[in-house]
Amino acid sequence: MTNDLFLRACRREPVERTPVWMMRQAGRYLPEYRAVRAKYEFLTLCKTPELAAEVSLQPVDLIGVDACIIFSDILVVPEAMGMKLVVEEGMGGPRFPHPLRSRSEIDHLKVPDPNHELNYMMDALRLTRKRLEGRVPLIGFAGSPWTLATYMVEGKGSKSFRHIKELVYNNPRDAHALLEKLARVVAAYLNAQIEAGAQAIQIFDTWGGILPQEEFREFSLRWISHVLQLLRRNNIPVIVFCKDCGHSLEAIADTRPDVVSLDWTVDLGKARDMVGSYVALQGNMDPALLYASPERILAAVQKILEKFGKGSGHIFNLGHGVLPDIPVEHAKAFVQAVKSGSPKYHK
Repeated sequence: MTNDLFLRACRREPVERTPVWMMRQAGRYLPEYRAVRAKYEFLTLCKTPELAAEVSLQPVDLIGVDACIIFSDILVVPEAMGMKLVVEEGMGGPRFPHPLRSRSEIDHLKVPDPNHELNYMMDALRLTRKRLEGRVPLIGFAGSPWTLATYMVEGKGSKSFRHIKELVYNNPRDAHALLEKLARVVAAYLNAQIEAGAQAIQIFDTWGGILPQEEFREFSLRWISHVLQLLRRNNIPVIVFCKDCGHSLEAIADTRPDVVSLDWTVDLGKARDMVGSYVALQGNMDPALLYASPERILAAVQKILEKFGKGSGHIFNLGHGVLPDIPVEHAKAFVQAVKSGSPKYHK
């Protein structure tokens, strides 16, 4: 492989500089992505391997990131389980018109074969891996059981999360039945991605932070841990990202992923002191800093590099996904700032 910095950093092996990529890096901030998106609906993009590969590669070619993440959406998994998924322009994102409201609906969810119902993802991975030609590693991903359950029960994004919290507090047994089924499905999906050529895996727990600490560990982290136990890793690094969950950093690391990804509310230096001896760390610049001038971006990058300090075990990333209206030149400046600023931390 031409550039394996990302994989080496995931394994806390020596690197010449800190690798960098961005969550949601194939997206609307890129004019080239918008040009493709103007011709095709979102789910068509996800389910057409040639198109998914094309937009997955754009940040590698245009921004110079050190890893490629496959273009898809976490909600294709509930769709494969039998839920109708709708994505409409200007309607606030993907939604499920018929959210889960009963135990019988949970019990009737299918356990899909990822190489059948989700085979377009595997084809996209194989094609993207081929087109990368070993330039950088390819990352696969899935939503965590808790985050998927949140969307499936709420039907869409929420401010109060009333329905999923009602389920947790009033019918925890039903909640665990859903989460156990999702853990099996997510693990099978990620195992299929590994077999299809993914060289690293990330689990996104976007909504873990809506729960109090105790409930986070019971309803989210417990099932992330179960997914990790079911994975056939084959030396494939696994990254876990739990947004707004800095209160449980040690517990997350204790589930033994290879990498813990941090949002921007966590001090990277303190995180390294706490768990850096047995997991790598990813992150964690505030995505909104990419609205700032390139000079301000450079200063922010340097500060985060200084917080981590010398040595390996750090993958530079944003604390969440790149925002859709970020100036593309600022994204390029961010990546270049990491590349130019990090070598002195690896002497």
